[in-house]
Amino acid sequence: MSLVPMSELLAPALEGGYAVPAFAAWDGGAVRAILGVATELHAPVILMHAGVDWGVLPPAEFAKVVRVLAEDCPVPVSVILDHGGSMEEVRACLAAGFTGVMLDYSARPFEENAAALREVVALARPLGVTVEGGIGHVGRVDDSTTEGEKVSTLTTVEDAVAYVEATGVEALAVSIGNGHGRYTVLPRLEFDRLAELHEAIGLPLVLHGGSGTPEADLRRAISLGIAKVNVATELVTAFRETLSALWEAGDKRWLTIGLGEATASLRPVAERWFHHTGAAGKA
Repeated sequence: MSLVPMSELLAPALEGGYAVPAFAAWDGGAVRAILGVATELHAPVILMHAGVDWGVLPPAEFAKVVRVLAEDCPVPVSVILDHGGSMEEVRACLAAGFTGVMLDYSARPFEENAAALREVVALARPLGVTVEGGIGHVGRVDDSTTEGEKVSTLTTVEDAVAYVEATGVEALAVSIGNGHGRYTVLPRLEFDRLAELHEAIGLPLVLHGGSGTPEADLRRAISLGIAKVNVATELVTAFRETLSALWEAGDKRWLTIGLGEATASLRPVAERWFHHTGAAGKA
């Protein structure tokens, strides 16, 4: 199946009361593992690729890999630039054929954020590419995560409504007590605020920092408008811990054997999240 705009996955999710998991994917092995699970579970899936991953595969090459692997995948697949840091990154991913882009200016002043995303929408919409924006800043909860800063700023309904009207984004990342990285203390999500945002905006809402969120909280958030859940830390942790354990045990097999085992460790993480979000069986 060819890649589809992210909006074609999020609209049915919002209406159907489930969310589509968006998984960090840095190379062909990660893509293959995630798409394999999506196929087995008949689930729609979003692949995220960020600037921090470009040292492994730059966007043009990553998109080619995804397209080849998605051809044999019978479920709908979208690929998004996650936490784009500049217009140059956005343009590179649009040229590469990504079907979603996010320019993350959430830590910048409102007007600068809105003006930049309005420009992104003007570039992306004629191409049929979905644009995700963010208002309210999602910080990070550990020291190894690249996304976010130490401090979060919660999304207000007033700002969110004004932002959507000013930009025309089709999906909105919100800050409701969630954080990027590995939680040392469980998040306390502000569900009343989320309900108000859902009622006021009506767009698919995005939960960044999905890793480690209790399943009950996740399902409640989905019932209140979350249609996309980003998962990165759990995947990176599974890969790193598998590979580290092999090395620390003195594994001297050919390098790619260990890499293969580390890549295989992504599969149970993806499977768990397809079930947690309710996306399994929705393709």
